Amino acid sequence: MAFSRTFIASSLLLSLILFNIVEAHQISIYEATSPSPLPQTIDCKVACGGRCKVSSRPNLCNRACGNCCAVCKCVPPGTSGNFDSCACYAKLTTRNQIRKCP
Repeated sequence: MAFSRTFIASSLLLSLILFNIVEAHQISIYEATSPSPLPQTIDCKVACGGRCKVSSRPNLCNRACGNCCAVCKCVPPGTSGNFDSCACYAKLTTRNQIRKCP
């Protein structure tokens, strides 16, 4: 009878230790795959330079793009269009409902 109680107690203790090790391993895997809480930064000057490089009015384009980039923290790729890759950039409009961002 004493042997069975000792066996049960040690089995219970061993299973609790094993459970804690597995749980700690799962938490470490989750933390390694979770996204970084730091916001992404973008160099607006470089991104807008690429966006406005073929514009007929590059200074105006760079100024408007820089303002939009500061608000949205993104600039669509290419020299025009592609607004679906940066929804905020596409939604900014003037009072006359004209797109603000080039």
